Amino acid sequence: MSEQKSSCTRRTFVGAMGVAASSLGLMACGGTKGDQKVEDEGSAKSQEGGTLTVFAAASMTESLTKAADIFKQQNANVDVTFNFDSSGTLKTQIQEGADCDVFISAGQLQMNQLDAKATKDNDEGLDFVDHDTRFDILENKVTLCVPNANPKGVQNFDNMAKMLGSHELLLGMGNSDVPVGQYTQKILAYYKLDEAELASAGCITYGTNVKEVTTQVSEAAVDCGVIYKTDATSAKLDMVDEATEEMCGRVVYPVAVLKGSKQPELAKSFLEFLKTSDASSCFEEVGFTPLANA
Repeated sequence: MSEQKSSCTRRTFVGAMGVAASSLGLMACGGTKGDQKVEDEGSAKSQEGGTLTVFAAASMTESLTKAADIFKQQNANVDVTFNFDSSGTLKTQIQEGADCDVFISAGQLQMNQLDAKATKDNDEGLDFVDHDTRFDILENKVTLCVPNANPKGVQNFDNMAKMLGSHELLLGMGNSDVPVGQYTQKILAYYKLDEAELASAGCITYGTNVKEVTTQVSEAAVDCGVIYKTDATSAKLDMVDEATEEMCGRVVYPVAVLKGSKQPELAKSFLEFLKTSDASSCFEEVGFTPLANA
């Protein structure tokens, strides 16, 4: 009986030591409950993902694509697809039901038209924008650019206005539903030039977005063109002048998540990323001035 009891005691001791050793092994591998929870949460986070659809002004093509590549590197299993076009075209597509998570416009007008809480321009009562996510992200400049070697010798906006008035050159500009075209219209009005008369006289040709006008200048299809500083920088065009705020106002880009977003939380994360120094450096490279900081 004594021998049996002793045997049981030894077995119990050995079992206890085994459990203790096992516990020590887990601790040595960092296997505490708290650490394991953090590891599980990190693993779950890395597995989150989805595809984000961004509608953005054509003038952001190069810089936003580059910024999104960084965002994707920082977020596993996330993809970002783009629709770059004139803000007016993008506004119409959104209004007609196109799938879109994030909208970045090259002007306040198109964003206001989709924002039921906008203080002006929302004449149709459209309600597509999550107003609480909206903010101004970037500022651009309107520039006067010329083809290589500047055949007509256009010096600045004053000179352009004088030559246009005497029908001596061909100007490239955006359509009236395109922000860059609207800014150009303000410049023409500033110089008291009649756009309709100039167009009928063959002194103005139009582009459906800023990229088309940029191409017209690059290919010397026009004598000069009014485009954004960012597009001129990306295309390595010669900028002979920059419009003042008095001439056409400020060129500010608003951004917002749309109410119909299929990835609202991912969209909000992307907007926060666009405020970071990583994203800002991509925008600054082409001439944008970032307006928001994380």
